[in-house]
Amino acid sequence: MVKKRLIPCLDVRDGRTVKGIQFEGLRDAGDPVALAARYAREGADELVFLDITATNQRRQPLTELVRDVARVLDIPFTVGGGISTVADVEALLLSGADKVSINSAALARPGFIADLSRRFGSQCVVVAVDARLVDGEWQVMTRAGTQATGRQAVDWCREAADLGAGELLLTSMSHDGTKSGFALELTRAVSNAVSVPVIASGGAGQPSDFTEVFQAGGADAALAASIFHFNETALPALKQYLHAAGIHVRL
Repeated sequence: MVKKRLIPCLDVRDGRTVKGIQFEGLRDAGDPVALAARYAREGADELVFLDITATNQRRQPLTELVRDVARVLDIPFTVGGGISTVADVEALLLSGADKVSINSAALARPGFIADLSRRFGSQCVVVAVDARLVDGEWQVMTRAGTQATGRQAVDWCREAADLGAGELLLTSMSHDGTKSGFALELTRAVSNAVSVPVIASGGAGQPSDFTEVFQAGGADAALAASIFHFNETALPALKQYLHAAGIHVRL
């Protein structure tokens, strides 16, 4: 049976890991290289690095910092933020990334997903979807969650998967940083709509939230930041908790 994955996320701004609530009120969470090394030691299944200001600043990701993080890892490493060309992807892969996460560029040019999938393989292409609950409907946001697209989240996830995305990183902006639990209905709807793995993100606050998103939400992986960065939940203890609850994880 395929094991469920636990993925810490490094949201990086100006070379530092930060974390906020619903993409706002960011506070410092530490050095990304030191955090990456710690998570690799503690048994993280993968690591995600998101350069959260690259898109709005219209620049490429911080490849030198990506290279420094990659050096301390022996687990799969996904990098996102500011990726808009094939050359951006090539530079990140040469810097040590195993996968790339695209968001705004994919929404602006859906064919970009297919281009990357053909060139690098679908296993390398993660499409990040930032969704906000608006008037009872999950709407897709772009440009680091600052602009509405008018797209419905499940429809866009289905389209991205059909175009060649190997995975979907699904973030509920309405839950992000609140520690109130994952968006279970949204996660289940997307999981049912696509045949590729779905990484649930936004809202993790306690171990039971992970059990729920795997069982009720149907997620293949769960991403979290605050509870790991600030030592509220340790990865080894969380894995033991999930194992005891009957969730198949890598111990």
